[in-house]
Amino acid sequence: MVLIGEAMHELSRGGDGWNLGYGGDTLNTAVHLARAGHDVAYLTALGQDPFSAKLKSEWAAEGIDTSLILDDPTRATGLYAISTDDRGERSFAYWRDTSAAREMFALPGIEDALAIAEQADLIAYSLITLAILPPEARERLYALCRRARARGGKVAFDGNYRPRLWGSAEEAREARDAAIACADIGLPTLEDETLLSSDASAEAVAAHWSKLGCAETIVKLGADGARLPNGEILPPPEVLQPVDTSGAGDAFNGGYLAARMDGASVQEAVIAGHRLAGWCVMRRGAIPNLD
Repeated sequence: MVLIGEAMHELSRGGDGWNLGYGGDTLNTAVHLARAGHDVAYLTALGQDPFSAKLKSEWAAEGIDTSLILDDPTRATGLYAISTDDRGERSFAYWRDTSAAREMFALPGIEDALAIAEQADLIAYSLITLAILPPEARERLYALCRRARARGGKVAFDGNYRPRLWGSAEEAREARDAAIACADIGLPTLEDETLLSSDASAEAVAAHWSKLGCAETIVKLGADGARLPNGEILPPPEVLQPVDTSGAGDAFNGGYLAARMDGASVQEAVIAGHRLAGWCVMRRGAIPNLD
């Protein structure tokens, strides 16, 4: 499996100070997939500072293949700070406008990385991945997905919409729809889709994604569960007061994709996604330590 996107340094509250970790939607999912025993590589770009080198070593320790990570000689790795309220809801501050990941498709070594990614059984990325890339790089990513599918691979796309990353909602919709058209598995969230397209129901979201060619679309409904392609809604297991909701959707994606690639049914995979997301929100951090 090859996951593509931006991973950043993460600052999180710890006592009277801040702890330095890492996170990013596709990176979080990659870690969960690797923990599930899958062969996972991450395609991105990092800076050449000592902190970025530490990221690579920590990801490798999680079982992720870091050979597709490119080094940018002039740009730094992005940074975000996260805080949570008493209900576990998160808020973020970002420093990512000049991050190395934004230029990954222009760096030496990208052609070799894409040739390897093309052979993957699964390529996965998100609307955040597209948001940080310039238009010409987005087109190269769509082309990669089409080549991988032609070889028999699968493509999964998460419509993770963050308005502040886009010049306009129209630009984001165009990028989303282009990605849907070359995806096998869709993982949109109703809240994001409503914000982006005013689709106020899971049925409307599923219909839009299906019309564009994504046959296996799982609409994530937060605490209400997830809508399956057959219209069934599977609620999540009951969770007590969440500690930290950051990374819940990414954990669902990891549980779902791991199960599907292991041969599980859609229903079984949704249950696996719910379980992993529930475990995640009861612990601090986007990627909690294993216990």
